[in-house]
Amino acid sequence: MPVIATNTAANSALRYLNLNTTEQTDALNRIASGSKVTKASDDAAGLAVATKLQNDVAVLDQAQTNASHATAVLETADGGMAQIGDILERMKVLAAQSLSGAVTDTERAYIDSEFQELITEIDSIAEGTRFNGESLLDDSGQHGSTSGGATYLVGTDASTDVITVTIADVTSTTLGVGSSAVDSATNATSAASAIDTAIDALAAARSDVGAMMSRFEYHTQQLASSEENLDAAQSAIVDADIAEEQANFSSAQVKTNAAISAMAQANEMPQALLQLLQ
Repeated sequence: MPVIATNTAANSALRYLNLNTTEQTDALNRIASGSKVTKASDDAAGLAVATKLQNDVAVLDQAQTNASHATAVLETADGGMAQIGDILERMKVLAAQSLSGAVTDTERAYIDSEFQELITEIDSIAEGTRFNGESLLDDSGQHGSTSGGATYLVGTDASTDVITVTIADVTSTTLGVGSSAVDSATNATSAASAIDTAIDALAAARSDVGAMMSRFEYHTQQLASSEENLDAAQSAIVDADIAEEQANFSSAQVKTNAAISAMAQANEMPQALLQLLQ
């Protein structure tokens, strides 16, 4: 029914114009942001999942850093142990030299002088092998057995995804050579036996350090893989398909232009009806 008081066609065209403009704006926002979830109402459930995934990815990234820190600590400790191993080797040579029948107790006293200095150096290395100010090899820091070892978060669950690093005490006293001497043949014999035991203990300590380093290296690779997979899952939820959004934008643009044209035509209808009164 032709009327001039209410322009129903114009109202309808305006409603579609608003809808098409909103669709065009949403598509443009997705293209500009690269995300198909620009506000919570776009995908409330997807946004919740994506937010959790994003948090997990951030934690996994830090977990990889934690693992690299642990590896650095272990490498530092292993370097100190290697030096102590070299010292024990030299001490074994001195003990063997002291056991030679070609030397007297006078020469043995000279040999023992170096031997005692090397014992002191073992303790110096044990105390001086530090990471972030903490001595690693004398059981005085958080990585020692007395404190129960230091824990590293290497995952997203703080209660289960942890690895505890404990580094053995390799001071001269713990290794059993702190009171050794080679100033006599009898003492040199005892020292040689004690050094053999110390070398075995040090080898076991280095083996433990090496095993932990290997574990962290493999775990770092697993963390990188997990982060990659979570990134992909998050991308599938929130990342916009640019080609699809461009098509949506073009479609909405055409419909917006059509709605504008229809509204212009609708606004002309009452004026055309007035001609019936002339």
